[in-house]
Amino acid sequence: MNFFSPEETRPQPREWLAFTGNVIDPLSEKRSDDAVQIALENEATRILLIGEGKVCIRTDGVEPNALFKPQGAQALGMNLDEAILLGNGPDGPVLAVPMRPAEVPVVSGIEVVDLRSTYSNNLLTSEIVGALAQGAALLSWNNTHRFCGRCGGQNEMRAGGYRRVCQSCGAEHFPRTDPVAIMLAVKDDRCLLGRSARFAPGMYSCLAGFIEPGETIESAVRRETFEESGIRIGTVRYIASQPWPFPFSLMIGCIAEAISDEIDPDATELEDCRWFSRAEVRQMLDGTHPDGLWAATKGAIARQLVALWADSEWP
Repeated sequence: MNFFSPEETRPQPREWLAFTGNVIDPLSEKRSDDAVQIALENEATRILLIGEGKVCIRTDGVEPNALFKPQGAQALGMNLDEAILLGNGPDGPVLAVPMRPAEVPVVSGIEVVDLRSTYSNNLLTSEIVGALAQGAALLSWNNTHRFCGRCGGQNEMRAGGYRRVCQSCGAEHFPRTDPVAIMLAVKDDRCLLGRSARFAPGMYSCLAGFIEPGETIESAVRRETFEESGIRIGTVRYIASQPWPFPFSLMIGCIAEAISDEIDPDATELEDCRWFSRAEVRQMLDGTHPDGLWAATKGAIARQLVALWADSEWP
């Protein structure tokens, strides 16, 4: 496998990345301003309860389930007036409602779990985890855009949560997604990994950074890699992308061909940054590294970039 050859094929992201299994039709061009109310009148409608990086799940069935009937959500004290419409799922409309974890009553069969746990612990299906990414991002955007950026007036939700309109100046606002370049630099059978002080002990990951206005993905990969590690990049190959609902980013994963060797890390960004051999990376992935080092979090695109490279024959 050569990551810099255009004819090479690879698994679809949904097969190996968290948050990429969403099958909801967002109905983006067909939403009315009363779309939420219409959905709430549909007996097939189900609701996701999301807030502060967590989701409410039911554990009283055969398998954990994050979908609630409207009556069940109200019984937990949720305000359905704040609901947004994600779209139509295989079984009917799906809404998301903001949840305040501290206010969820202690009820048998109901748990509040971290969004990351839904995929790292295989608590929910990939389709529901993907829907959570959509719901978390849209709820966060609606919450942080209550006021107009042009005049400061009150914004009102429209189109089921896919648009907000200022009640003072009429300006329209639409959901945003922040693009992030995440890259694995490789050279001479080695890859470049770094760690932040906030990482779990022993964890190393790919370098990453937000794509700035006017920048291409390739330019962002080269700039961020050089800024964080001092390494120069040549060819950049896009691999896959991943929604990352913390709060509303899109991780754009790339393999990058390094054209320099000497690392000069940015100490304000990284606690450590170094080259790892392919054999060492395989130990990190297998959990057998002698120093207890490991590569990124399960389900994250960083780990998958490292795994794809470790299993390839590049260069």
